[in-house]
Amino acid sequence: MTWQTAIVPDHLTLPRKETGKPNLIGLTREQLSEALAGFTPEKQRTMRCNQLWQGLYCKGVSSFDGMTSLPKAYRAELRARFSLARPEVVTRRISADGTRKYLLRIHGGHEVETVYIPEEDRGTLCLSSQVGCTLTCPFCHTGTQRLVRNLTTAEIVGQILVARDDLGEWSLAPGARRKLSNIVLMGMGEPLYNTCNVRDAMLIAMDGAGISLSRRRITLSTSGVVPEIRRVGEEIGCRLAISFHATTDELRDRLVPINRKYRIDSLLQACRDYPRLSNAERITFEYVMLKGINDSAADARRLVRLIAGIPAKINMIPFNPWPGVCYERSDQDRIESFAEIVNRAGYASPVRTPRGEDIMAACGQLKSATQRPRKSRAKVTSALRGS
Repeated sequence: MTWQTAIVPDHLTLPRKETGKPNLIGLTREQLSEALAGFTPEKQRTMRCNQLWQGLYCKGVSSFDGMTSLPKAYRAELRARFSLARPEVVTRRISADGTRKYLLRIHGGHEVETVYIPEEDRGTLCLSSQVGCTLTCPFCHTGTQRLVRNLTTAEIVGQILVARDDLGEWSLAPGARRKLSNIVLMGMGEPLYNTCNVRDAMLIAMDGAGISLSRRRITLSTSGVVPEIRRVGEEIGCRLAISFHATTDELRDRLVPINRKYRIDSLLQACRDYPRLSNAERITFEYVMLKGINDSAADARRLVRLIAGIPAKINMIPFNPWPGVCYERSDQDRIESFAEIVNRAGYASPVRTPRGEDIMAACGQLKSATQRPRKSRAKVTSALRGS
């Protein structure tokens, strides 16, 4: 058997009642201070914020009772006013290669998928930013699922907390290598259609008094929401990846339909203007290899001409199939020939090794069963604006 649905601790799997209480997880430090203002003396507020922050993001405490650094009466007050709601693990599947895929249930009964990929020198968590997606890229499984809503900051941060729980990450010995060392926003959804919540979640992840991930260990992947790209560099400061996949507007219109709104030339100009761009912090161009579609030598040569002058690397991604898809993976010799042309032009061109294919956890394979209920256009618009 190549995968298993694991039995995980009760605190990860038991359904949580939706109490209606405000959730402290996902609040920025400023928001947390404001939440405590009504019942915490001003002189104590900074201290209490720090204690809560350390409990949530350094120790991984999942209940107010576990925050023993706080007075018992104060814990009771917190419990009466707030919740510490995390996503619930519905299933956890483990691939033959060690990749872990979590199906997580969030507020409203919706479900999203999150993937942890262990490697020799790092452990990468692939986060989702939306339930479903609006981009309808035909080679991507998530694109077949209609957008339900954006994830909240708490639901994005919660994916990190759940993974660290499962990995036993909170109790590492001093100096031990971290199991979860990198984050990629490459899961379900388009992060730059949920920029504010993604930004706040990543600022929490980077905070040195908690999860404490370096901004250089976080990569945000976008299909090309051009007006939001500069904000990523200015407000998050993480690395940038572009889901590129085609070298002409005609083909990219088909493979990445957002290209009909933001053309290749405007996307590449946004990359050239990216605030963090340097030889030390290159942009990654992701290029899924589709047999007979975008994998010719002419495509490779056109690609290096397009990105000329941009400090970059090209991630060659062998297509990962899913049920009902009409595309095929490029032959291995074609992938290698394409990569060689890119490499000779001076760009690193690693071929990504598919991970978690046996549990449908590889790039482009994520999808949940959540469907958006039928509503009027006005109700859908209102719901998306409020999420």
